Amino acid sequence: MVSTAASGAPAVDPGAGAATLADDYRVLTEGTGLLDRSERGKLTLTGEQAAEFLQGQVSNDIEALTPGSGCYAAFLTNKGKMLGDLRVLQTGEDLLLDCERVALQGLFNLIRRFSIGYGVELHKRTLERDLLSLIGPGSAQVVPGGEELAQVEHAHRSQEVDGVPVRAIRTEEGIDLLVASGEPSQRVRAALAGRGARAVGEHAAEALRVERGRPRYGIDLDEGVIPQEAALNERAVSFTKGCYVGQETVARLHYRGRPNRRLCGLALSAPAPTGARLGLGEREVGHVGSAVVHPRLGAIALALVRREAGEGAELTVGDRGVTAQILPLPFAVDRG
Repeated sequence: MVSTAASGAPAVDPGAGAATLADDYRVLTEGTGLLDRSERGKLTLTGEQAAEFLQGQVSNDIEALTPGSGCYAAFLTNKGKMLGDLRVLQTGEDLLLDCERVALQGLFNLIRRFSIGYGVELHKRTLERDLLSLIGPGSAQVVPGGEELAQVEHAHRSQEVDGVPVRAIRTEEGIDLLVASGEPSQRVRAALAGRGARAVGEHAAEALRVERGRPRYGIDLDEGVIPQEAALNERAVSFTKGCYVGQETVARLHYRGRPNRRLCGLALSAPAPTGARLGLGEREVGHVGSAVVHPRLGAIALALVRREAGEGAELTVGDRGVTAQILPLPFAVDRG
């Protein structure tokens, strides 16, 4: 999923709301849940050189996009470390960008600084547009004409819901809707509820994201992470496009090396906070990233772990007797 949610992780609460969490999770995996993600950062690039400019700034192939398509990408330091990630949508008239709110200022600064001399204009949209996420197998039935939207992540089109203009965007787990904030957004929410969508909590959506092994910038990813370490090359990096900031490091690691860390799943013996130290014997091998209490798996987490801690290894977590076993991603869940 474009990993597409707020910049902070919900606090782990193993007791309160367990029934609600289980119910919301059931909606997300069997029906259609509605989650407001309007806090995400949103920008628009216009101008005849918008795609050419962004091509040199992010890791994926922006110039290859056609109207109605999109991609996931990262923007990096000169050393290949992630300053943020984003979704890019090509409408044919402009490029729509959205990212974690924590990465918005960095993306804004990058565009303002390096677009000088290009035929590009930058427009702020964060407060002007809401982002409503429909999650679950019934999403296409809830959105009018949703079944006609291409079954490819980031495919998108302009349409209407209850007479309100929206942009429908295919995601890994459903459909996102970009809509003008305020009264238009309220009308769309009401229409979706009337067609069977049910509001769900962030905890359930985070449990599903962690289950699927999708890292999130600001929690699992930061300025110390190279995309390959977090298994993002396939989704976020083009190795056939021209030069972009950070390309040399990313390409060298892909073709000639192997990262010292990798993204793993953790099965925890008890809930643990994000940032808790992971130890293999006396050696620190990482820190807990996104941590949730899953309605079927219990306490689980994502983490970037050093390679000497192999699959199946048992790690210590913090200093309170909690342990973690390293598991492959995505987590295996019995839906029976």
